[in-house]
Amino acid sequence: MKKKIALITGGNSGELDISLKSAGIILKHIDRKNYEVYSIVITGNEWWFYSDSGTKYLIDKNDFSLTTDGNKITFDCVFIAIHGTPGEDGKLQGYFDLMNIPYTSCDLFTSALTFNKYFAGLAVNNLGVPVAKSVFLALGDTVDTQKILETTGLPCFVKPNKGGSSVGVVKVDSQDQLTSAIANAFQHDDEVLIQQYIKGREITCGLISYKGEVIVFPLCEIVSKKEFFDYEAKYTPGMADEILPAPIGKELDSRCRELSVYLYKSLNCKGIVRFDYMLNQDKFYFLEVNTIPGLTENSIVPRQARAMGISMTELFTMAIEDAVQWHDKRRYLSQPGNRSKNRISG
Repeated sequence: MKKKIALITGGNSGELDISLKSAGIILKHIDRKNYEVYSIVITGNEWWFYSDSGTKYLIDKNDFSLTTDGNKITFDCVFIAIHGTPGEDGKLQGYFDLMNIPYTSCDLFTSALTFNKYFAGLAVNNLGVPVAKSVFLALGDTVDTQKILETTGLPCFVKPNKGGSSVGVVKVDSQDQLTSAIANAFQHDDEVLIQQYIKGREITCGLISYKGEVIVFPLCEIVSKKEFFDYEAKYTPGMADEILPAPIGKELDSRCRELSVYLYKSLNCKGIVRFDYMLNQDKFYFLEVNTIPGLTENSIVPRQARAMGISMTELFTMAIEDAVQWHDKRRYLSQPGNRSKNRISG
């Protein structure tokens, strides 16, 4: 029988439109021979399934089930396609853990940690990987621009601490610009991060776990036609060149791939993940990790996968199969008497 897959999209952030686009492409390419897919839109407290005819059916949050025409439907796996909250920050992961349903992303803790740019940077730096000097501000904190710049210098970046797609990110070139840039970032989040500017080449590495192994896709270099790879450059055709594979030489390519696998395992990542770096001379500076990267046909990770012969249909199948396998392992090891048998690879 076909597995029933809940494709979750929507969300409560500035990445709503990107989430809907990713879900549309997943719906287009997912293997319908093996999966029966139900597209579910989550916005705030409203969780709805939209049928092909446009009829809306309310999701029962008590057990994450759906009833249509008197038939109750439960799900074998959830494909999370929400960028930003609540899909990328651990909220939905915790809920699906309670419901005992597999999902295609990192777990609650890893999602929450990596979504918080400041704490993710602290964790990565503690693992021995260089990170830009940063200053963290919470809503209500006193803003001392002189003290901030003593740490970050100029130019610097001001960004919402919890968010993606470069929404609300501003490059600051003078102290006079800093206060307004911080105020702008606070319009998008209750926490703000000010980071040192690292001059260099932006390199991104996509990975996926599958059958106990971490598969690394070819590296991609991003060359923005704006000052940096902002929202417009990311989502406007022609505003950035994405060079695949990244022309950085075998030695640097190998180092970046090894570094990405190291971080993927150290941060306990699952599913499809993308690490972004700034390459300054021969040193890779960690920028961020995307635990639910864009999955449209022109997004970086699908392009990286295609470059090594993995179609979008195969990529999505790998994500679902890995999620179910990981869930089954965890459920097996949670049974009394099985913890001592924790010798399963992967």
